Amino acid sequence: MRIKILDAGEYDAIILAAAGLIRLGLENRIKSVLTAEQSLPAPGQGALGIELIDGAADMADVVAPLNDPDTAHCVRAERAVSRALAGSCEVPLGAYAEMRDGSIYLRGFVASPDGTRMAHAELTGSATDPEALGLQLAAELRRQGAAEILAALGS
Repeated sequence: MRIKILDAGEYDAIILAAAGLIRLGLENRIKSVLTAEQSLPAPGQGALGIELIDGAADMADVVAPLNDPDTAHCVRAERAVSRALAGSCEVPLGAYAEMRDGSIYLRGFVASPDGTRMAHAELTGSATDPEALGLQLAAELRRQGAAEILAALGS
């Protein structure tokens, strides 16, 4: 567990999911909560997925009420940014979408690991085609130099 590594002094600080700490009864360990305005998360962070056995229509009906269409649209936009830029756990890339008045507000960035180079963009678009919105954001990030930043990473 990362908390044990922190307590052992192997980190000066660590960023963990507040929800996980609360679930473990460790909310007293939370020193601060980062907002999306302070630090854009990786695409899809915080969204849960449920995977079913192919053909399990009865289970699909059971879990269907757990789907939040707004969240699904937002995650699709975020993941489109990541796919378009060949994002991975090794790439300093963030994307965060939220619904605002029936539209998706999407922000994203690509940065060099040391933070000296960064491409950042945001746009608002229709929730009917979240992937297209994600591709538009990725194109804007490329226009600002994301391709060069990613090429330097070997991505």
